[in-house]
Amino acid sequence: MQALRHTWTLRGLHWSCWKRFLTQSCTGNEYLELSSDVKRRIETHWRDQLSGGQFNAKQPADKYYVLSMFPYPSGNLHMGHVRVYTISDAVARFQRMCGKNVFQPIGWDSFGLPAENAANQRGVEPATWTQQNIAQMKQQLQRLGCSFDWTHELSTCSPQYYRWTQHLFLMLHKRGLAYQNEALVNWDPVDKTVLADEQVDANGCSWRSGAKVEKKLLKQWFIRTSAYAKQLLDGLDDPTLRDWRDIINLQRHWIGECNGYAFTLLTSACNLLRVWTANPEHLKDPNAFLVLRSKHYLAKLSGAGGLSVENPFASTTIPVVFSDEAAFPADCDVYLAAPSFRAEDRELWDSFGLAICASGSEETRLNPGNWELLRKEVLQAATRLNVGGYRVSSKLQDWLISRQRYWGTPIPIVHCPKCGAVPVPEEQLPVTLPKRESSASGQDVLLCECPKCGDPKAKRETDTMDTFVDSSWYYLRFLDAHNSERIFDPTLASQFMPVDLYIGGKEHAVLHLYYARFMNHFLNNCGLSPTSEPFSRLLVQGMVMGRSYRLKGSGRYVREEEVEVVNAKKNQALLKETKEPVVMTWEKMSKSKQNGVEPGEMFDQYGTDTTRLIILADVAPTSHRNWSSATFPGILNWQKRLWLTLQEFQAAREEASTEVDVSSEQFLAEDAKLFDARNFYVKGATFNYRHAHQLSVAISKMQGLTNSLRRTPKHIQRHGKQFERALAAQIIMLAPMAPHFASELWSKFVSVKGRLNDASQELQWGEDVLSQRWPDIDAAYNLDLSIKVNGFENCVIKVQRTLLDKVTHSDAMDIAFNTESVTSYLIDKKIRTTNFVLYPGIEAILNIYVDKVQKKAKPASSSDTDKVLAE
Repeated sequence: MQALRHTWTLRGLHWSCWKRFLTQSCTGNEYLELSSDVKRRIETHWRDQLSGGQFNAKQPADKYYVLSMFPYPSGNLHMGHVRVYTISDAVARFQRMCGKNVFQPIGWDSFGLPAENAANQRGVEPATWTQQNIAQMKQQLQRLGCSFDWTHELSTCSPQYYRWTQHLFLMLHKRGLAYQNEALVNWDPVDKTVLADEQVDANGCSWRSGAKVEKKLLKQWFIRTSAYAKQLLDGLDDPTLRDWRDIINLQRHWIGECNGYAFTLLTSACNLLRVWTANPEHLKDPNAFLVLRSKHYLAKLSGAGGLSVENPFASTTIPVVFSDEAAFPADCDVYLAAPSFRAEDRELWDSFGLAICASGSEETRLNPGNWELLRKEVLQAATRLNVGGYRVSSKLQDWLISRQRYWGTPIPIVHCPKCGAVPVPEEQLPVTLPKRESSASGQDVLLCECPKCGDPKAKRETDTMDTFVDSSWYYLRFLDAHNSERIFDPTLASQFMPVDLYIGGKEHAVLHLYYARFMNHFLNNCGLSPTSEPFSRLLVQGMVMGRSYRLKGSGRYVREEEVEVVNAKKNQALLKETKEPVVMTWEKMSKSKQNGVEPGEMFDQYGTDTTRLIILADVAPTSHRNWSSATFPGILNWQKRLWLTLQEFQAAREEASTEVDVSSEQFLAEDAKLFDARNFYVKGATFNYRHAHQLSVAISKMQGLTNSLRRTPKHIQRHGKQFERALAAQIIMLAPMAPHFASELWSKFVSVKGRLNDASQELQWGEDVLSQRWPDIDAAYNLDLSIKVNGFENCVIKVQRTLLDKVTHSDAMDIAFNTESVTSYLIDKKIRTTNFVLYPGIEAILNIYVDKVQKKAKPASSSDTDKVLAE
């Protein structure tokens, strides 16, 4: 009892606060129980004391930029948020303990239709609704215990942020990469806005409102992402990209094979028409014509005189024909026909009753020997005239960014009756959203002076930008979130970009990543971002799935408490009230499916750190997580065993000691076991924190160390230096995942009397657990050099840590060819290639790839030859 009182007093708490949690008298083997109430009090105490370590923008050495995709402020965290931000925080805290200058910012993707609709339903301003949600979610994130750098917090709906989104738009516009054109778009009649193709389901309905989507011809703003298609495709081979796995293929598929060129040509209807061709030289054909599919939206605009397109490359007008007979490129509804180049196009020309007009000399110029020169002329002219000529796939379209809604970044363009579309001058940014009350009073808030001619009847652009524009560059603004003079400081970007680890859901692995990559490539070309690729390493976390229950007949979702499970393995259940059959499945958590779990309820019932550990345990971060209370006992019991281990350690140290021979063979053998256990499990946990990011495996390794500690005899706990080191390592390794609980364990650990490693520089006894250095592998510990042949392990050679860290590829090859098991296996094989991977302080792997040598056939003897001839 006195010992426990001493511990709590050291922490500055009153012993009386804890008396009621003592189940018994705390004598002998009876200790303070780790109840949910105790855990909540521990977290309340430590919440404001956790040292997260501050990012130092003036020290780029050893920088580590860990970024999780910033949340949309819906007002409530869901378990998906808990998962992604717990992963991010565990990695950030680990890297800090390894001496890295970690930058882990957070902000809010706060524009968008959901907030606008919710605010309208409640009769409040979207800004008011959004700020309320941000305040609520910020409080929840702080309760989650994440060590975000809140001094760099940003919100995309703030004028201080979207001013620079507008600046970015003007940069693109100035370079001809932002343009306006009519397009046939997906129109949601309920939300009254344009939808991207990806926002329309297989039934042609809006992903959000559920309304049947209509096709509508609207003048829209586009960003010419196709200009960077080949650059973005080639960027996927950048050696700095790590762990992108299947995301590389998703990006490749989205971009497509850049086996042609796209041009934007002006039609007689004043539209820009995208013309894709694998043969740009065909635009030199004076007889060229275009075939558009009969359902092409321009068919309605062709008029009595027909439609034509200006051809700046041959100084001609290209006739347009509407037909479905041409050999359209994949995913294209425009075909460029060149009768002077291709016989089949001449036949097509004849079928439309058109006459050939080229002279003989022109035909001579278009002969195959000149095609390469003509292609070069077309592409050079296209660049000069800003009409395209970019390498791109036939399917990839430019990014349509216009949205017909209020709550978004205003497009900084003024429409003048005399001058047309005029960019807003930089000094007039930001163009802020008009107040709703101004519109309600009948005042035309869009009227303004033309920046070019001063006409007072000019009007501001009413469309706002797609929210993907806001999130396409936020990772750069985070570094310089409060800069009022520039979009961001290029020096800061050069020091801290690219992002070392980017964490987010797979649902953003195509569009968001594509747009973010495009924007960073663009800013790199402008000299503002130091690298073309913004994200070095990806961690695409799986979804959190909840058990859902759906009536077999109607498909209606019901709550878990309404269901009687008949056979869980076969997913068989009945509705308690009617005995109707119920289908049990794992689905993404959703209120509509009644299978969601409120994080706040988990925090209240089990504690924040327990929730963090549960969300990380059992499955890899990249896999879907089936959320079931059946998995909770493993973590709950582990925490209790850790708690009990500290209690027993303190009691063992404070008991009246009997003499122990610390030099005896038995004592040294037990101490050596803990030396091996500490190194083995530190090695495994470190590898999974730093390299594999398999945090569930890191937990398993830590649980293995707990088992070793629990098996240790009491006299070793009392007198063993290695037990003390191993216990310290256990608490330190737990800290990134469960910072409050580890802080409490560490407080108890350092308060125990009779330290055996007090003189060692390994532990900072006067600092909290999050300020400790990450446990290192002992120099004398033997690590593995694994030699694999064609992916299969041939042998494992034990090498002392100090030597392994110095092993090179050449050294590993020498070791391999002096190892009998390797040389005997390779005796009839030819080495194709080798590669060597060294994880300092953990392991090294030599991979040898071989082909089997084919034995030469024996030359036929003369008798054999005679026999064959005779037959």
